[in-house]
Amino acid sequence: MYDAAIVGTGPAGLSAATVLKARGKNIIWFGPEEMSSKIEKAEKITNYPGLGIITGHELNEHFRKHIKELDLEITNKFVSKISDFGGKFTLLADNEMFEAKTVLLTTGIAVAKGYDGEKEYLGRGVSYCATCDGMFYKGKTLVVYCGDKSFISEVSYLANIAEKVYLFSADGKLTVPENNVEIVDGRLVKILGEQRVEAVELNNGNKITVDGVFILRNAIPPEELLPGLELEGPHVVVNRNLHTNIEGCFAAGDNTGRPYQIAKAIGEGNVAAHEILEHLAKNK
Repeated sequence: MYDAAIVGTGPAGLSAATVLKARGKNIIWFGPEEMSSKIEKAEKITNYPGLGIITGHELNEHFRKHIKELDLEITNKFVSKISDFGGKFTLLADNEMFEAKTVLLTTGIAVAKGYDGEKEYLGRGVSYCATCDGMFYKGKTLVVYCGDKSFISEVSYLANIAEKVYLFSADGKLTVPENNVEIVDGRLVKILGEQRVEAVELNNGNKITVDGVFILRNAIPPEELLPGLELEGPHVVVNRNLHTNIEGCFAAGDNTGRPYQIAKAIGEGNVAAHEILEHLAKNK
């Protein structure tokens, strides 16, 4: 069992990982090796102390160099579910289970609004994980929303299982090589059904009959990621020491609220890491 699981490879996650690594803790750090896509796309950063005026890509390069120097390891897996068992947590990541004594959420802010019906049908035809649930839909018809090109391989995986895949994307420009994938010219607005998912509705009023819906985003709404987590709007509720309402779970960075600033995220990651150290010391 790990001492701490850090979810998210943005600046808050990096800040916490450096502290916990230095203190000899056994950690697992989940997220994309490319680091923060939000930072990567920043044209100019002028308010990060000590680095002058740099691009987001240049800042991420500094982060990657630091990771290499400290021999930190990123586990490039997508965490789709966290469960609290009182004293330990289990994390489902790409169909593998991991256990940790504490969890730090540095997942950023989920900018995408969930679809109507998404929450209601989660586990009843709606899934966030292709490798976890894809085999349940062998020979069936699926709708897949692909929010980022990094998920194209998962779309292909589902296409090789299902009979038919209707593909929606953020910009409508994603393509995959499988012949049974149809790029839908329209926007998904609603998930329909009774006991389980039966159809989806588009913005033009058309409906598509389906057996399941896979929503592949870079971020899962926090309340779906860890049931019981207290939120205020889109933000995780924390106290000054970055404790959430769930014992042993901490949060840092953009997901705790404004300002959405890199310096703020790094400071919170540092504070959260020290709080994790204190929690571990008290619960040996």
